[in-house]
Amino acid sequence: MMTQVGFLPDETSSFVGRRAELARLDTALATRRMTTLIGPGGVGKTRLAVRAARAAADRYPDGAWWADLSPLYDDALLLPTVSDAVGLADHTLRMPVEALCEWLSDKRLLLVLDSAEHLRGPCSHLLAELITTSPGLTVLVTSRQPLDTRGEHVVRIQPLPVDGAPDALRLFEDRLRAADPNADLEAPGDRAAAADICRRLEGIPLAIELAAAGIGRHTVAQLATRIGTRFDAPVDAEDLTASRLDLLADDSLWPRRHRTLRTTIGWSHELCTPLERLLWARLTVLRTDFDEATAREVCTGGPLTPDAVDRALQGLVAQSVVQWDGTRYRMLDTLREYGRMWLTELGEERAAADRHARSFLGLARRAHDGWTGPDQISWYHRISDTHLDLCAALDHLLAHDVTAAQEMAGLVGFFWACCGHLSEARGYAQRALGAGPVEGAHLTRLQWVLGVAALLQGDFATAEKYGALCTATALYDRDDDGMLGATYLSGLTQLMTGEPAAALEAAERVLRMTEPGRAEGEPGASGDSGEPRPYGGSGEAGEPELSGWPGEPGASGEPGGPGESAHRLRCRLITVFALTALGRLTESLPAATALRRSCERGGEYWTRSYADYQLALIALLQGRPEDSAAHARDMLAGKHRLRDSFGIALGLDILAAAIAAQGAGAQAARVYGTGHAYWRMVGHPQRGTPELGAVRENCELQARAAVGDDAYQRAFERGQADNAEVGLAAALQSGLQP
Repeated sequence: MMTQVGFLPDETSSFVGRRAELARLDTALATRRMTTLIGPGGVGKTRLAVRAARAAADRYPDGAWWADLSPLYDDALLLPTVSDAVGLADHTLRMPVEALCEWLSDKRLLLVLDSAEHLRGPCSHLLAELITTSPGLTVLVTSRQPLDTRGEHVVRIQPLPVDGAPDALRLFEDRLRAADPNADLEAPGDRAAAADICRRLEGIPLAIELAAAGIGRHTVAQLATRIGTRFDAPVDAEDLTASRLDLLADDSLWPRRHRTLRTTIGWSHELCTPLERLLWARLTVLRTDFDEATAREVCTGGPLTPDAVDRALQGLVAQSVVQWDGTRYRMLDTLREYGRMWLTELGEERAAADRHARSFLGLARRAHDGWTGPDQISWYHRISDTHLDLCAALDHLLAHDVTAAQEMAGLVGFFWACCGHLSEARGYAQRALGAGPVEGAHLTRLQWVLGVAALLQGDFATAEKYGALCTATALYDRDDDGMLGATYLSGLTQLMTGEPAAALEAAERVLRMTEPGRAEGEPGASGDSGEPRPYGGSGEAGEPELSGWPGEPGASGEPGGPGESAHRLRCRLITVFALTALGRLTESLPAATALRRSCERGGEYWTRSYADYQLALIALLQGRPEDSAAHARDMLAGKHRLRDSFGIALGLDILAAAIAAQGAGAQAARVYGTGHAYWRMVGHPQRGTPELGAVRENCELQARAAVGDDAYQRAFERGQADNAEVGLAAALQSGLQP
């Protein structure tokens, strides 16, 4: 759920009690820079932090932002996770911590780090730097132990009171009714039995919720009796169902004094069927929320057939072991720990990791195949939302199946390089290339990913190097898509370094070389890469023969067709950029229009948005600022759907220029200010192909002349100070504003 500014998780169930704790937290957030909310697993730290952060969010002009650290299996993922949480998509070669400190340095926001106990040292070091360099930053952490950071204020959370206070009993009743709306505690003795259950469970919220979930198989009185018997019995070291967790748990995470929760989880585990227990263990390999299809892929095997996975999953939901929010499933980290312990006991860790990696390699393949098509947006979001699982799968494959890792790093890097995670794209591609021999399309993709990531980070020398390597590999393999991709990379590098004529010449040549329907025996015609040619062996029926820029329109009135590959569309984009940069606007306009139509037919948004960008620039250069603004807003809408901050920054610059050209100086200044906020988000000063610099300067002069320097500066600072989403929403409103 979005707060006015920022992001906090949804509250999917009722919140009970905790008035005193909320008051203490409210005071702490108002008076302390860093507060750590500590308590044992299952005591309700996360729910309390969500409620406290939401209550305090309005105090922070730059929002309240949430980072869930529980899925992180490696402290190397800490910085990317926190950066993602606060909206930073750094495109530079700086150290990530330096970029994050700079991004937060002038902001007034609340950052919540949830479940930090397994990363105490790295979190402590990171927060020490952030708090020192960001005077407007307030931090709330949840952890089972203090981080021992200088200036840390610790708030200890106890279980719900069970003697003389109704909160624990109310929680039990709420969860009972959530599972069965007709359930109540009106039968004789039920309320007293429920109170006894809460007392036995020492008011621990998670234990109470698990007990309430067991009512479907017992009456309240029966449940109270079973729990009483369990808790009154002496611990038997040979009783695997009762005490195995006591014997195997890490005391730093599960102190023996918290035996109540451990025993309750063990009791819930005992209530599960054998297949539910097996599924519980196998699900723990997943790092992020999941759906039924993912659960089947990752957990099917042996007695767990796909249908059995579905049934067992619903059983775990009914017992509150797995949560369902209406679209996705998730497991609390406390319960995940228990299941992971059983996965180890079963000797299934490696098999589970193999299935997990195989599943997410399959996801990467399907997403890559679906990039040019009507589901491009949803595929990109799938890749974005499963980022931690993809990283875990890549790490496993790099250790155990290098060939699969090399394939996956190229496929996933394609998405990461296009829309954001440049450090991960470059890092995994380098690791994959260094892990062992690689050839064919896998090699070309890895080289392409490395080159594009370097280019977007401003490392033009590395981009040029990998463009040349990618070209050589694709030529050797006679790989059409590889050649088109290499030409896009080299052409974009040439455009960014002021060589549009060279970019145009190369793009036109390669588009002719790889055009659909060329005769067998021509260069690249056979496609020896071992992958299907994008257009089949002899071209698509009805496809036009291409020549010239790449040629005369066919029957459809434009080059290409609905089956064009993503690489071909991007190579055509290079011709549009180059023609515009060379001032050949009468050629670039129809080329951009045709490219946009090709993308629209195929459901391709990424390239289509850049075609809109070029149409906006062409219209501006031709003296049509109203048309320019309309195209710029189309670009921004597409880039927003793809969460492409770099593309949004470019689009805001061209929109501001179009508005300035219409005489609305203050509105243009505000949009420029919002654009500046997005440029900071990607860590770069304003950028773009070289010709845009002169356009930007000229339009800024127009805007200043229209309203005066003082009014311009006030409007610019307003746009710069706006939250990025708020500023973008204002910019997308059509029409001139007074």
